[in-house]
Amino acid sequence: MDNILEVKNLKVAFRTQSGTVKAVRDISFNVERGKTLAIVGESGSGKSVTSKAILGILAGNSILEGGEILYDGRDLLKITEEEMCTIRGNRISMIFQDPLSSLDPIVKIGRQITEAMLLKNKGNRKTARKEFNSELALLKENMIKAAGQDQAAKMTEMTKTFDSFNAEGIKIKNSFNTATAEADELISKAEDFLFLASKKQKLDVKGYLNIFTDRLKGAHDPFLTKGHDDEVTAIEQELKNLKRGAKNTKEGEEVSSDIIDAVNRMDALIKRLKENAVQPEFFSLGYYKIKNPKADLTEKPMEEMNKEAHQILHEEFFDEFEQAEIEGVKYSFNEALEKKKTALESLKEARTFFETEDFTRATAEAKVKESAKLVEDSIDKLEVKKDSMAYTYRSAMMDAINRYFTAEKKNPKEEARYERQNSKREAKIARGKSVDWKVLPPLVYDLDELRENILKPVNHMIEHYEQVIEDAPNMDYKARVDEINDYFEDRASQVVAKITKSMAKEKAISLMEEVGIPEPRIRYNQYPFEFSGGMRQRIVIAIALAADPDILICDEPTTALDVTIQAQILELINKLKAERNLSVIFITHDLGVVANMADDIAVMYAGKIVEYGTAEDVFYDPRHPYTWALLASMPDLDTNERLEAIPGTPPNMIYPPKGDAFAARNKYAMEIDFEEQPPAFQVSETHWAATWLLHPDAPKADPPKIIVDRIERMKKVGGEEA
Repeated sequence: MDNILEVKNLKVAFRTQSGTVKAVRDISFNVERGKTLAIVGESGSGKSVTSKAILGILAGNSILEGGEILYDGRDLLKITEEEMCTIRGNRISMIFQDPLSSLDPIVKIGRQITEAMLLKNKGNRKTARKEFNSELALLKENMIKAAGQDQAAKMTEMTKTFDSFNAEGIKIKNSFNTATAEADELISKAEDFLFLASKKQKLDVKGYLNIFTDRLKGAHDPFLTKGHDDEVTAIEQELKNLKRGAKNTKEGEEVSSDIIDAVNRMDALIKRLKENAVQPEFFSLGYYKIKNPKADLTEKPMEEMNKEAHQILHEEFFDEFEQAEIEGVKYSFNEALEKKKTALESLKEARTFFETEDFTRATAEAKVKESAKLVEDSIDKLEVKKDSMAYTYRSAMMDAINRYFTAEKKNPKEEARYERQNSKREAKIARGKSVDWKVLPPLVYDLDELRENILKPVNHMIEHYEQVIEDAPNMDYKARVDEINDYFEDRASQVVAKITKSMAKEKAISLMEEVGIPEPRIRYNQYPFEFSGGMRQRIVIAIALAADPDILICDEPTTALDVTIQAQILELINKLKAERNLSVIFITHDLGVVANMADDIAVMYAGKIVEYGTAEDVFYDPRHPYTWALLASMPDLDTNERLEAIPGTPPNMIYPPKGDAFAARNKYAMEIDFEEQPPAFQVSETHWAATWLLHPDAPKADPPKIIVDRIERMKKVGGEEA
């Protein structure tokens, strides 16, 4: 299972004048790469609070009472705001319920889409170069250790060669990318010009012709225009000649047919060159170039040149280098594995200490530092996919210890404050005075629970390392090397991914087309108020995608839209997820909305996940009465029975219920539901629900008839389609 995000034991509260609202109460879930997790529940269930905690945008009165949000080897709850800014809107983006809350009403749409691209691009390129260099230095170090010091010079030379031909490949790629970008912009500008001319719009004809001739110069590249330079030069000269007698047009006027004809031929030529251009195999050609500095890489057809360069790279260098990589990765893994075994013993000692000792803050922190140093030393730094648990062990432990001792110190003060203020209030009432203020309830924490929270990271690390040690004999070192080489290629590509203002504009127009906005060249220069609600939401989606994020959080993105537009937006999100391999967290109060798009569903109620499973689990085999209630209130075209409203209202989370929070609204509730919270009962490998109805001693309770009938209909339809 390839988890891109892990949420563990998250607890979030909010301090209000009436008391502390327990909004999220110890929830855990994973988001798999390329899949959609739907979080479903009524208003106030904690689903939006969860998403805001992931992005680090909780309100100022929030209290993070515990938990971890692990992404790329970091706990998002513990990193600095500066670090969070490199993730928020870049690696993790969000679409909000009301698109107007995400759009500046006095800034044109085009600028709002391009702003994020331009701001992030420079930083991303710098970071990519740094990450490439860092990983290569680690690889060289471990290759030398694996081969022995007598081979150090050879390993150093090999990594230097690898770096050199990557750098040369980057130069070639940069040149090709620049020319291709010029060609793309030229095509884009030509289509823009021809579209406006066909509509008889006001046109700066001379300005466009200047752009065309400038772009034609930039489009010259041996890999793109080889053999066609004369054609490009000829059309460039023709446009220069036409510019001398060209006139700008007013609305309703036609552009000269000679100019229209020339622009059409230029557009067709550049499109043909782009279509026929064969993508150079940059890194093979980079190696070929450093070995043959005077070689003309375009002397032969590109397919032939790519094949020859690829063969030479592997025969002369890469096969041997890859074997050295495998040995280096193997050495790094095994060295880290032995250190993990040592760290595991220290972790077990720490567990015993925290279970049995009457520790102080000083002794607790000392014990953590001891085990944390061994854990950090045992991290395999060559791993591309970071071991989030190991990287965040120290901070998780220190945070849990700090919460425990802070509560131990503050609890008595808070209780004393409450007693003092309450006594003062009662005394005034006793004297017959009118009191129009309330005493804020005491904000106290359960010290036993906080002590248990100290043990959780230790236990998780022990389980994790025991699993790693058990799986070690089956390690696929070649697969790890492939991951590292893919990482090098990805970072090298990012180094040359320079975005200019004009490139950002073209990408923005492309994004607008991708999200289904008609005539994007005209709408690029419009303001948000000129768009309908559905179109504004599409703009917000385009902005969220501008930085090519890994994770897209959708917080009720269709609630404010009519049913037809809802379906279009949901279909769009599904399409983008598939095309971009996005991981999606979809938050909604309506189970029906996610029926055709969720891979997994977490049903939330009163700050807790009460049922979790695949979409098939939840729709075909729901087990929690709250899930039944949501499904029974969900309309469909085939249900003739009256829909069942959920009785009552959600509980006041300043005073969370002692047992199952849904008990007061649950007609299936038993006495134990009011006394004790149910544990998570496993229904299958992918499905669990926290309800006492799943206890072996519980009486049998069937879902409402409306749900049973619906499931039968769905199964029949599924069978027919199969």
